[in-house]
Amino acid sequence: MTATASGTVAEAIGAATDALTAAGCDTPRLDAELLLGEATGSDRAALAASPESPVDAVAARRFGEMVRRRVRREPVAYILGRKGFRDIELAVDPRVLIPRPETELLVELAVGLEPGTVLDVGAGSGAVALAIADELKTAQVQGTDTSAGAIEVARANAERLGLSDRVDFGLGALYGSYGGKKRPVADSYDLVVANLPYVTEAQWQTLAPEIREYEPKEALVGGPDGLEPIRDLLASLPVCEAIALEVGQGQAQAVASLIEAAGPYGTHVHRDLAGIGRVVVGRR
Repeated sequence: MTATASGTVAEAIGAATDALTAAGCDTPRLDAELLLGEATGSDRAALAASPESPVDAVAARRFGEMVRRRVRREPVAYILGRKGFRDIELAVDPRVLIPRPETELLVELAVGLEPGTVLDVGAGSGAVALAIADELKTAQVQGTDTSAGAIEVARANAERLGLSDRVDFGLGALYGSYGGKKRPVADSYDLVVANLPYVTEAQWQTLAPEIREYEPKEALVGGPDGLEPIRDLLASLPVCEAIALEVGQGQAQAVASLIEAAGPYGTHVHRDLAGIGRVVVGRR
């Protein structure tokens, strides 16, 4: 049986899993289940409960098309058009990075600081800004990004999640175009957060095809040492009571030093579940 043929749920998942394994995908069975769920309008639990249920021809064709895209190493999130993050679901496409589980630590720490006003620099899909607003019901959040495509995605996500009244996205670095009018960001914030590009040029060549061939390079690569965007942010940082930055493996201490040099901040490095120094928080 081929991955595109109709048959039972178990047969479809088995054939797709074999194809995705051969293509080098890291989680072939999970990917197959997610894609078949999308094609049939079912969730994974329903598929697992009915492995001998037939897959109709329309769903089988749709599933086969999605499997072929995944065989070419296109990320599952782009194929589905969405990605869960914290308690929200975000629309994603190749204009923005796919939100990562490790970035949830940045949101967790930001929420724990209970800021009333937040600036998210390099907002991308809006994942961090929108998750913070979703969990802090009174917070006012401003997000910026230098990619017009990313801002379109972020604004659409804010609208769909019903958060547009408290989350404002603008095109630019530390300024933006809001509602057709350009204006600088506010003079001060309780918290500035950023998940800026921090992959080095050398690391870029070693990344998986899902990243290197599909995700926007400009949202990932931060120069020779991966720290250029962070230096740029700190050089023009608005007044803020706290700053929280996601960083790459091995960068935490260097970023902590940069934050301390930028202002009267005491810093702390927070490790992710893998034990990697992932978020550096500076507080006045």
